Order: sequence, then structure tokens, then C-alpha cells
Amino acid sequence: MSTKHLEVQDYYGKELTGTADLKTNACCTISKPPAHILTALENIHPEVKDKYYGCGLTIPNELKGKRILDLGSGSGRDCYIAAQLVGQEGSVVGIDMTPEQLAVAERHIDYHTEAFGYKYGNVRFLQGNIEQLDALDLEPESFDIIISNCVVNLATDKLKVLRDAYRLLKPGGEMYFSDVYSDRRISAELQADPVLWGECLSGALYWNDFLKFARTAGFTDPRVTEDKPVTVENEALEARLGDIKFYSVTYRLFKIDGLEEDCEDYGQAVKYLGSIEGSATAFDLDDHHNFPAGKVLPVCGNTFLMLQRTRFAEHFEFYGDFSTHYGIYEGCGGNMPFSEGGEGEAGCC
Repeated sequence: MSTKHLEVQDYYGKELTGTADLKTNACCTISKPPAHILTALENIHPEVKDKYYGCGLTIPNELKGKRILDLGSGSGRDCYIAAQLVGQEGSVVGIDMTPEQLAVAERHIDYHTEAFGYKYGNVRFLQGNIEQLDALDLEPESFDIIISNCVVNLATDKLKVLRDAYRLLKPGGEMYFSDVYSDRRISAELQADPVLWGECLSGALYWNDFLKFARTAGFTDPRVTEDKPVTVENEALEARLGDIKFYSVTYRLFKIDGLEEDCEDYGQAVKYLGSIEGSATAFDLDDHHNFPAGKVLPVCGNTFLMLQRTRFAEHFEFYGDFSTHYGIYEGCGGNMPFSEGGEGEAGCC
């Protein structure tokens, strides 16, 4: 295990005993969870919630019966939320390298099985490094969804994490995860600071490097579902970081053959049927694709495939094909994909 991995393990296993020990707001979920997630949180053991260090909401829609992998599962909070949403017939696997965090997650398996009213547990935890997923007994193309909450930034080989995630996903599956990103590349000096790294700041990827990594791994068209500026709220650390801006971002990355790097126009359209649980009136695929129920909307070829070749297909009607190309699709582009204005709201969930 590298020095950096040992520092992270020590930081999350010994330095931090709960969310109150965090020195910045980076590892802090600043958005209020939707109602069904808040309901699921009520069933989570207090110790599990107290040792949560995530930065976003990593639980997507339409999970019933799915098989989920959580990279850097920590005390197990997101695993136990997902376990309720996949149901008894679904399953969740959590991977973490910190023994103290795993111990918390594992000792509450029976508690949650009973709290959920299940006949048997549908969650298991493995000790491992998310940069070495190929060393674990995980079958390729065996997971519907991979989630991760403010952990990929702690990895030293982020491209390997993404490549392994792609390998483990089923065709049509997705990686849905939150992390911290920066508006520029971070210096080696700042990356060497164990506190800045442990607080999910100096390990943050420059957003454009992340997009290149994601595409290299096979995730051709990364989509942002939510982003908010990160306020560090620590004068000493802010002075060290200078003018670097940070963002807490949730991405969804689909494993779909045929996606193109640019959004192309094939004259296609879709109609949302209003049948996704919790999204009866409208469904948000990402931060710029809102589908009101019953309304036919034009879409680019990539969006068409993200709905047609994934678990969302039964909830849409599809119009058109790929036989005629009309050029670039206007309305899906942009430069830096995160919001520039506003401050993150205080408080963690």
C-alpha cells in the first residue's frame, strides 16, 4: 500500500471520528435529499450516519431489483439507503479500504436487515482498494449501477478506477457518483498535503482532465446531474489553496456502445410516460434534460440511447432512428459544465 493510501486510511480511520471532525465543507452534502431518501435515512443506524463523509446524493432513480456496487462505501450509509430501494430481490456490495469504517458498516448488517423487514440481508462489504478492483472477486459486467460518494478524488490512479468500473458494469449500466472537482490542475505541493488530500480538496481532478479520463475509460458522454460550488470555510486552508475553485458534482456515466463524443442530430424524439417512481410529473436525466410526462421532446442521438438502452427504456416512447443525420445538435453543449455563481448552502445531510 502506498504512502498516500496509508495517509487516507489513517485520516478516515483514526483522525476522523465523525462528521464534526471534518476541517472543511468539501466532504459535506449540501443539497437536501428527496423525500424517499429522507425516509430511507430514518432506518439507518445512528453510528452509520455519524461517520458519513460524502459530498453529494449518489442514489439514482429506478433501482428495484438492481445489483449495486459502492466504491469507497465507508460506514455503509449509502449502501443501506440503496439496499432499501433495490428491495429484497436486489443486492448491494460495498468496498472500502479502511478497517475502522468497515467495522462500523458490518456490525450493523443484522440491525438493518431487521429494520428493512427483510428475511435475509442484501448487503455485503469487502475490504479493498478501489484502485485494485481487478484484485477482488467481482465478475465483469455483473453490476447494474456503480455509485461512489466523494471517494474517487482520494484515489491516486483515477483513470484505473474508471476503467475498472466500466469493466464491471453491465451493458446499459451506469456509474452514478458525486465527487469534488477543481477549475484548474492542482500543484504537486498541495497534493502532498495529507489534510488537503484527506479533506477531498487537493486530490480533486481538474474538470477537463476528468472528462478526458472518463472518455478514455469508455464513458463517452459524461452527464452532470447536479453541481454546487464548495466553500472551504477554513481560513488557513483557503490561504494555501489560493484562487482554486472547487465544485461538488454528481455525474452519471453510461456504458453504452454507439455514444458519440458530440451531441448529433438525427431528428429523434422521446415521450416520458410518467412511470418512474418518485418522478410522476417529470424526469430529470441530467441538469439540462427535463422530461415532463406526456410531452414529446426532441433529443440528440446520445440522449436517445441513454434512455432506449438502459433501465429507463420502459418508461419512454421513442420516435425516429439513426438513418438520417442533420448535423450537430444545438442545446447540449457548453464550456466548463458547472455553475459559476452562488454559494453552497451551509449544513450537511
